[in-house]
Amino acid sequence: MREMKLVRMGMRLLLVLSGLTLLAGVVSAALSDAELAEKDTMAKLGAGIALGGCGIGTGLGQGQIGAAAVGWVAEDGSKIGLALMFTVLPETILMFGFIGMFLL
Repeated sequence: MREMKLVRMGMRLLLVLSGLTLLAGVVSAALSDAELAEKDTMAKLGAGIALGGCGIGTGLGQGQIGAAAVGWVAEDGSKIGLALMFTVLPETILMFGFIGMFLL
C-alpha cells in the first residue's frame, strides 16, 4: 500500500514539474527569438525563473519522497535501491531546466 502511494506521489510530482519546465522552456524560447536586446534580456530572465522554479519544485518533491523512502527502507531494507531511485527522480527535472538555461 505504501509502495503504491510512493509511486503515485512521485509520478504526480514528475508530471507537474515536467509540465512546468516545458512551459517555461517554450516561453523562454519564444522570447529568445526576438531581435531586440530588451527581449533577449527578458528571455534570459525567463530562463533563470524557470531554473529557480525547477529547483524549488525539486526540493519540495525530494523532501516528501525522501521521507517516504526512509520509512520504506526502515520496514524492508531490501528496497533501498528502488527507494533511492524514487528519491533521485525529481532531480532530473532540475537538470532539464539547467540544460535549457544553457541552451539559451
